[in-house]
Amino acid sequence: MNLINMNKKIAILSGDGIGPEIVREAVKVLKAVEEKFGHQFEYKEGLIGAAAIDATGNPYPDDTHELCVWSDAILFGAIGDPKYDNDPSAKVRPEQGLLAMRKALGLYANIRPVKSYDSLLDASPLKPEIVKGVDFVVVRELISGIYFGKPRGRSEDGKHAFDTCEYTADEILRITEKAFQYAKNRKKKVTLLDKANVLATSRLWREVVGEYAKQHPDVEVEMAFIDAAAMQIIQRPSQYDVILTENMFGDIISDEASVITGTLGLLPSASIGDQAALYEPIHGSYPQAKGKNIANPMATILSAAMLLEYSFGWIKEARAIEAAVEKALEDGIVTEDINQGTYSTSQVGDAVVANLLAS
Repeated sequence: MNLINMNKKIAILSGDGIGPEIVREAVKVLKAVEEKFGHQFEYKEGLIGAAAIDATGNPYPDDTHELCVWSDAILFGAIGDPKYDNDPSAKVRPEQGLLAMRKALGLYANIRPVKSYDSLLDASPLKPEIVKGVDFVVVRELISGIYFGKPRGRSEDGKHAFDTCEYTADEILRITEKAFQYAKNRKKKVTLLDKANVLATSRLWREVVGEYAKQHPDVEVEMAFIDAAAMQIIQRPSQYDVILTENMFGDIISDEASVITGTLGLLPSASIGDQAALYEPIHGSYPQAKGKNIANPMATILSAAMLLEYSFGWIKEARAIEAAVEKALEDGIVTEDINQGTYSTSQVGDAVVANLLAS
């Protein structure tokens, strides 16, 4: 095998809280992939979030940006720290680093798969018959909308605050193309979630998606209001295949969908642009668990599987990681967030590595 062609550069941004612990296990799994499949990865670490503020005063330092540009893919942990969360007057916050990175790298498409596992149906607060067989993807626009729109701010007396939600047709079109691309490799169905009965931006979304759908008659398209979908995703989640939506709605609906699996610790994600891609678990930094070796690393490990598939096109390797995670779940080798599991972060990572190498 020609290893020169297999060399890939991976930026490691562990971030804050439990980030270093869960990323460590994902890297352990990636090294097992190197061993099993004859690949070679070069890993370089960078600072982001509170760790970067403490070291440099900047939540997304220039050195970290250069590292991201250098890499073929980015593996990210988590961001956030109570000392900033609990200080309303803080001028610089860890989350600003994540938003700045997304914007600087053009990561406009956030991909969040939601899948139920038969061995964990009882872990969900929803009835097993509701969550069984659920397998859909949320495709969320990531670098526009109300999180980035201007003007924004507060009046001088602090009693008036305002944010602006803004979208262009081109921004909507490029994320729509991603959603249809994924749908064509799945069940060929896209559901647009919006609030077109109230918001002008949502009406633009409907126009752009509707026009694009005319060029792709092989994909079924439905359009639904976000509030109605928030109920449907709990009552009948198996109806969805690819959910397409704007930034804030996607943020909320994908977190809501996490109850289907019973834990945030099983949900990976990808943030993809035309030149860069970042992979991360959807959960936060969980500072209460920092350093305790109790956090669930599976979402980060599954994010590493997405990295191999989406950035490198290595489907066999990605499926091997997914199968290794599923076997660990079936064997009950899980952390405390899943059915009050008794295994540590590192023990779960070791089990996934063992399953992968044995397969």
